[in-house]
Amino acid sequence: MAVGRPTVAQLRAFLALAEHLHFRDAAAALRMSQPALSGSVAALEETLDTRLVERTTRKVLLTPAGERVARRAERVLAELDRMVEEVHAVRGPLVGPLRVGVIPTVAPYLLPIVLPRLAAEFPELELSVHEEQTDQIVAELLAGRLDVVLLALPVPVSGVTELVLYDEDFVLVTPSSYDVEDTPGGVSREALSDLDVLLLNEGHCLRDQALDVCREVGARAAAATYATSLATLVQLVSGGLGVTLVPETALPVETRRAPNLSLHRFASPAPFRRIGLGFRSTSPRADEFAALAATVRAATEEIRTH
Repeated sequence: MAVGRPTVAQLRAFLALAEHLHFRDAAAALRMSQPALSGSVAALEETLDTRLVERTTRKVLLTPAGERVARRAERVLAELDRMVEEVHAVRGPLVGPLRVGVIPTVAPYLLPIVLPRLAAEFPELELSVHEEQTDQIVAELLAGRLDVVLLALPVPVSGVTELVLYDEDFVLVTPSSYDVEDTPGGVSREALSDLDVLLLNEGHCLRDQALDVCREVGARAAAATYATSLATLVQLVSGGLGVTLVPETALPVETRRAPNLSLHRFASPAPFRRIGLGFRSTSPRADEFAALAATVRAATEEIRTH
């Protein structure tokens, strides 16, 4: 009959018993119950098909086989511990799979800058990206199907730790034919009260942020016109259907695709949004996500300085 292989748990239990020569003391050292320790040792004896200890009324004695197994177990467990330490030392942050959720009003503008930098800094990272609206990616995060999300803060639910990445102003985009009064310090928010503001469809956090700005100054949203993306929204403005608010990072991409536009920066304090990184507060990967946030911040500096 072939000899079975011991488990690591069995070897640890037996090695503690060999050291203390007392079941209660060995169990206490391993923070386990005495019956559980006794069961592990008995299972090891059954696996090896030999007696390892003599149980007396006062103490435990090792058999000759037990002495030999104890010496071997000590070396085996030491090697296992060393292997774990070496893997942790060389593994570094952001190695292996990482599932990222990104909202649509961030993904097209941030990812082209961030992904090459991540590939260069963390070559062992296996990244997958899921683009969806805020409610969906937060639900996926809390369900464990995503590891981290990039979205506008604050996160609308509890249980998510937030790391701020950057703030960006909204810019008023109008048809070039519109007469918007600019001052040296920028256009007043109150200018919106005379304009039809085009919005994204419901579910986009950018829609809610734009509505908040409109409500502050009593501006009206164009009730019949909505878009599913910033690209469509800017094209509608180019066609003369109204005006819209566009985040700074999206301007280079979206305004390049549409003619007949004028850009107006708001007077200070300008309306803005805060973009951040969110992860489950219970996740053990907080240090990795901090490294990810640092890389994203560095990448956004490139966008904002060019």
